[in-house]
Amino acid sequence: MKIALIGFGNVGQGLAQILCEKAAVLQESHGFTPQVVAVATGRRGTLYHPDGLNLEALLVAASRGHLDYYPETEGLYRNWPVPEIIRQSQADVVVEVSPTNLETAHPALDYCYLALEHGKHLVLANKGPVVLAYHELRKRARQAGKQIRFEGTVMAGTPALRTGIQNLAGCFVFAVRGILNGTTNYMLTQMENGLSYNAALAQAQQLGYAETDPSGDVEGWDAAAKAVILAQSLFDAQLSIDQLEVEGITHLTPGDIRDAHQAGERWKLIAQVMPTGGSVKPVRLPLSDPLAHVSGAINAITYTTDLLGEVTLIGPGAGQMTTGFALLSDLLDIHRTM
Repeated sequence: MKIALIGFGNVGQGLAQILCEKAAVLQESHGFTPQVVAVATGRRGTLYHPDGLNLEALLVAASRGHLDYYPETEGLYRNWPVPEIIRQSQADVVVEVSPTNLETAHPALDYCYLALEHGKHLVLANKGPVVLAYHELRKRARQAGKQIRFEGTVMAGTPALRTGIQNLAGCFVFAVRGILNGTTNYMLTQMENGLSYNAALAQAQQLGYAETDPSGDVEGWDAAAKAVILAQSLFDAQLSIDQLEVEGITHLTPGDIRDAHQAGERWKLIAQVMPTGGSVKPVRLPLSDPLAHVSGAINAITYTTDLLGEVTLIGPGAGQMTTGFALLSDLLDIHRTM
């Protein structure tokens, strides 16, 4: 399988590192021999080699801040524009891991359309195209006879989408609810331990869980994007973020946390979707609820089904290697059908 990576930040580098470390195991266990033939970044250069790039050298160049540090090699092309890489490269799969834009999804969405138009499978960790153009992407993928995978958009490497779509096939799923944002879950855990909202946020930022501008997390929009992806992929819902009831955790006080504790409850930011719609809001959960015991930056999701009742999946929802694994699992899915 030949792969073109659009974006080479933490997630793209995580995938490259996994492919380096697990090359022998992937070949022996799965007959999977991937070649990264192209890497494109917004400001740090692009590379293309039809016979594959050296992943170790690629990671070294990335660590030095620019792909110009990748060694000169016969047959190597540098600084092609991204559309040219998608059109001209012989990649089987385009992996889209550029920064997420939830307002327009561009330029990533244009790259996705171009990849399908030129007969390439598509794997995304970028939420923007899936949130804003899920149905159009699926339509174009069907027309092109290609596959589109996006496991990493919801709970990173924890297989939330695969569980709902594949493993629960045959069940009727009435509803899905979960803790889909690790930053806010970490903050709520620390607030329960006695920190104020501002102190918990500062700690989350120091640990790298929250951005300098944390609004996407603390106001609920990151979880809302994931809720939309769940509703679209599980229920085929025609749902957009602005149709959700979205409320973050910014108004919660230590008093609110204490009141819940005294009542035998815990505050959690819960994303919930059903075939008819959904919401993201802080909820006081009884301690009997498995989601109430999910602490720190961990994510969790509960499927309510007809045959199994409630099924809860708990695992990491972010991180370089965990999201890199999500990309690998999608690539292996495609590999099995190629």
